[in-house]
Amino acid sequence: MAKIVAVTACIAGIAHTYMAAENLKKYAKKEGHSIKVETQGAMGIENRLSKQDLADADIVIFAVDTTISEADRFDGKKICRVGTSAVVKNGRAVIDKAISEI
Repeated sequence: MAKIVAVTACIAGIAHTYMAAENLKKYAKKEGHSIKVETQGAMGIENRLSKQDLADADIVIFAVDTTISEADRFDGKKICRVGTSAVVKNGRAVIDKAISEI
């Protein structure tokens, strides 16, 4: 079981940000992995990942279509980068891609 953390952010910061977050959680759980997802949408940063979350993570998924805030928190971590649409269309494939990069 992998420990995954993710950040989702779309340009408008509304629909795709949250749909991507839900799909990542859904498919990580189905595949038996733990996941915590931070959203950076219209409401700002929600469900902020802690330093411990980042330290424990095997992989970070950036499901983003824009620049994220405080990206330096992820320095030194393995990062799998995809757009939010990829996660909305096929969350399982994104989880599998991230796991293959560990």
